[in-house]
Amino acid sequence: MSTQDSEDRTIRCLVAKVGLDGHDRGAHVIARAFRDAGFEVIYSGLHKSPDEIVQAAVQEDVDALGISILSGAHNTLVPKIVEGLESYDAFEDTLVLVGGIIPDEDRDELYEMGVDGIFGPGSSMAETIEFVRENAPER
Repeated sequence: MSTQDSEDRTIRCLVAKVGLDGHDRGAHVIARAFRDAGFEVIYSGLHKSPDEIVQAAVQEDVDALGISILSGAHNTLVPKIVEGLESYDAFEDTLVLVGGIIPDEDRDELYEMGVDGIFGPGSSMAETIEFVRENAPER
């Protein structure tokens, strides 16, 4: 792929709501911001299981997976998604982001398991978009 091709490629993102968390305003806001930034965005809808999210990420061949979670179950659900991506050899090729309410004391564990970025309340859209642009894997 030439340098020009890689600069012009469209970044594919899955914005996913996992578990019983029914608060999706933030997911809709980031999905819209990603679309406005020129990303191709797939939204999972509410109440998806970790396996459904993994299946969607693999089938849609996404560059980035944004997991929106406000329920407090991030230490249970995010590892299942990471393990699922690994089982399909898709983890290394997928930028994994977590957005929502993630306590400071839980962040290191998420980063250690391979989460690439954590964006909580107050994170700027510009910062999040730039992070995806700079870190989405080359394909």
